Amino acid sequence: MATLRNPVPTVDAIIELEDGGIVLIRRKNPPPGWALPGGFIDYGESAEHAAVREALEETSLEVQLVELFHVYSDPGRDPRQHTIATVFIARASGTPRGADDAAEAAIFYEHTLPTPLAFDHAKILADYFTYKRIGQKPHYS
Repeated sequence: MATLRNPVPTVDAIIELEDGGIVLIRRKNPPPGWALPGGFIDYGESAEHAAVREALEETSLEVQLVELFHVYSDPGRDPRQHTIATVFIARASGTPRGADDAAEAAIFYEHTLPTPLAFDHAKILADYFTYKRIGQKPHYS
């Protein structure tokens, strides 16, 4: 019997704070860099629950999901394996603190984003800031 190889479902959260900043985490594990809080969806867990759980685990913030932003599925988006990320926009208040597999959590703005950004998160954030400016979500190509 052939072994099936399917993409792995993940979630990311673009966490908006009241002052207009967003929360990013510095990863403890490879691949290195700054990233949106997120991770793998557990078996039996909804994408929405996974996004809230991962945000809390990595930033110590309780978030409220505001909307589904976009799905990113380029096979090369994660160097470890083929993943499909469901990206949510969320809101929170408070001071983020890195926890779990986040070495650090910090607040950034469009023109103060850190480098390097892991995965395809530079593209996701560029799409997000365009959406915030002109109200247009990314198109599928």
